[in-house]
Amino acid sequence: MPEVFFREAQAADVPSIQPLVHHAYRGDRARQGWSHEADLLDAARIDEAALHEAVADPAQTILLAERDGELIGCVQVTDKGNGLAYLGMLTVQADLQDQGLGRRLIAEAETLARIRYAATRMEMTVIVQRGELIEWYQRRGYVLTGETRPFPATDPRFGIPRRSDLAFVVLVKSLASQP
Repeated sequence: MPEVFFREAQAADVPSIQPLVHHAYRGDRARQGWSHEADLLDAARIDEAALHEAVADPAQTILLAERDGELIGCVQVTDKGNGLAYLGMLTVQADLQDQGLGRRLIAEAETLARIRYAATRMEMTVIVQRGELIEWYQRRGYVLTGETRPFPATDPRFGIPRRSDLAFVVLVKSLASQP
């Protein structure tokens, strides 16, 4: 893979971020990759309003991955306070998945969480039915906590469920001993 550059998203990037995230998670284009929600949820993964809120919020950072000037991935880090950061919206362009970019985005996100937000641990939630993705995160050092959280099935901002049993599992990773 040619050189990838990472930078923080700005408001002007939002119109490019939204379709990248949507096509990596939902719809037929998402099926080009191994990690998608196309069989679980319909509708947009995130809207531009939510992305603008995240970019403007000092407790949140969206990191972008670009190659040859093209946006190919992103990840969101949110400061939850008390040494906890939340990793979300990990996105790799569907046809580029399984080339190591997801690992690199996680590493960048963890470094940012430690330095900017003084995080000693990173948390994430994953839809319980996404077993292959949960295993992938476990191979990256994330551990299932045993906690589950309800999926906001009645809030269309998160998508329209194709099944009624969606829920999140919570995973966490210690960042304290990371270099």
